[in-house]
Parts: sequence; structure tokens; C-alpha cells
Amino acid sequence: MSVPVIAIDGPAGSGKSTVARGVAQTLGWSFLDTGAMYRAVACEALFKGLEIHDEVAVATLADQSEITTLPRVTINGRDVEDEIRTPAINEAVSVVAAQPLVRRAMVSRQRAWAASQSEGTVVEGRDITTVVFPDATLKVFLTASIEERARRRGDESASSVARRDEADSNRTNSPLRQAADALFVDTTGRAVDEVVKEIVACLTTHR
Repeated sequence: MSVPVIAIDGPAGSGKSTVARGVAQTLGWSFLDTGAMYRAVACEALFKGLEIHDEVAVATLADQSEITTLPRVTINGRDVEDEIRTPAINEAVSVVAAQPLVRRAMVSRQRAWAASQSEGTVVEGRDITTVVFPDATLKVFLTASIEERARRRGDESASSVARRDEADSNRTNSPLRQAADALFVDTTGRAVDEVVKEIVACLTTHR
């Protein structure tokens, strides 16, 4: 890789986005929320009336759409920052994200994005340490109790979070799992700043 990458994986509500943003801000690096990218594709598929189980159609949409995640999530110029957190998208994204052709298109985009950055980058998701950046400078796996994760999500019940855990962990293509060489961090009851400092400190031993 041409730039250093911190790859952060973990289940829904483990604190990936918040912690990754904090690490990126501390280091002055760029940040990419890959989960928001998949949610944006799911959102656009429903908006266009596509059948979300039509893998070829959704993958074509993923490949051809213009997606941004900062400062707000947009797809093809449409601001979907608020829409991607609705129950309908919570349901649809598990279907969309499990499709091999969709993941292939998105992984290619994510790698190209990282390569285009002038400094280091922090990327978070569910297959970042195992599939997208298996040679990342530092790999991190975040987790927390399911009660804590449901509380953080706000828009999801514990049963919904558990359902997504099962779908993400048991899908055939790019399942959620901890990389053998990833730093394991349980964020239950911990302040964001504390977790950020731990990850930044670990970076120095991996460079």
C-alpha cells in the first residue's frame, strides 16, 4: 500500500465509526465509513425501485453510482445521511452487503479511494482487516456487549442488532470475523477518547 492504513472491523454498534473518526482526527488522516457506502447503495436501490435480491442490478448500481461519505453521505448527488439509518435500510443493507458482486464492486472502490489519499487513512467496516486491507498497517477489532451496542444504535433494538450480527457473521462472502493479528478492543463502558488513545499508541509498534 502506498499510504499507511488503520483497518477497523467490528459488529454494529461497537463504536467503529466514532472511534475511527477520532483516530483519523488525532492523526490528521482521512477517514472512510464503508458501512455507510453499503447503506447508500441499499437506499438508492430502494429509491429506484430495484429488487434488492437482484444481485446483478444492485452490483451495477454500486459500481456506477457516485458515493460520498463526508461531510454527509450522498449517492448520485442525493443526500441520504438521515435515510440510511431508518429501519427499512437496516433490513435491506444486510441483503445488499451479502451479495458477492456488490462486495467486489465496493472493495475495488474502497481500495482505490485509499490509494488516492496523500496521507494515511482510517477505514472501518466489517471485512476491512480480513478482505479489503489484509496487509493494513494496523488492524483493530472492536466489540461491545449487545446491550451496549443496541443502546448506542438508538434506532435498533437488541433483537435487530443480534439479527444483523448473525447475518454478517454467517454470510458466505466476506463474513464478519476477527483477523488473527488484529488488536481486540472491548469498548463496553469505555470513553471514546480512551479507546482512540489506545489505538494511536498501538500504531507506533506496527510501523
